[in-house]
Amino acid sequence: MSLFVFFAVLAAAAMHAIWNALVKVHLDRFLSITLMTLGMGAVALVALPFVDVPKAEVWPYIIASVIFHMGYRTFLIGAYKAGDFAQTYPLARGTAPLLAAFGGMVVVAEVPAPLAIVGIVLLSAGTLVLSFRGGAHLERLNLRAVGFALGTSIFIASYTLSDGSGARLAATASSYAAWLFVCDAAWALVLCLIFRGPKALPVLARDWKAGVYTGVLSGVAYWIVMWAMTKAPIASVAALRETSILFAMMISVFALGEKMTGWRGAAVLSIVAGVVALRLG
Repeated sequence: MSLFVFFAVLAAAAMHAIWNALVKVHLDRFLSITLMTLGMGAVALVALPFVDVPKAEVWPYIIASVIFHMGYRTFLIGAYKAGDFAQTYPLARGTAPLLAAFGGMVVVAEVPAPLAIVGIVLLSAGTLVLSFRGGAHLERLNLRAVGFALGTSIFIASYTLSDGSGARLAATASSYAAWLFVCDAAWALVLCLIFRGPKALPVLARDWKAGVYTGVLSGVAYWIVMWAMTKAPIASVAALRETSILFAMMISVFALGEKMTGWRGAAVLSIVAGVVALRLG
């Protein structure tokens, strides 16, 4: 992984943490995620005239990714309802790089370097420490929450592998990202109408600015990740992206005044060690 790609993915991770912090809390989780997805699609729609239309062999990856993203959002909302957000989200994100690494070996025959594997494990371990000991106590993490969180991680790894492969096959990562975001937004709107009905549209419209803000941040962040996966191993990029958890913790400590505990400090050291190993690997 080149130095430019390395810092680009770190920037994407920071943006990922920021848009999560900016999501409007007065909307329920389903509408918040739908609003963000529509914002991504609206911005990508403007870019469509300037990018190539995907070739026929690219469309299966886009369709698969839309399905995986739908599963990701469904299980993520379920995890939020079943357990503590501070634990379920890191649990979902922390196990995803490991699954992506194993999946990459099978799906794209891409085996990370030994030092990169060490980095992936350290980064995932630090993220899981934040999940179990960074917020509430482990005893409060029930089996239902664990199931939804692990299901979420499976979908994260799935769309990561699908998008990494699709972006590599497409004319450019930009064309793949733009069409993916538009298709994903269209399907998110259909699901919103199915589950919430037309009455949800005025609610979403009232917060359109939040949708644009979070959509731009999320879209740019994930576009960088897809571009990076055309330049570096998918598993390494996927793991480095999860430093968003570290940035989120920094926001909680320095912006929200939360306490920096010993467990959080240990998690930070593990994540930083993982980042260094990924860079050297």
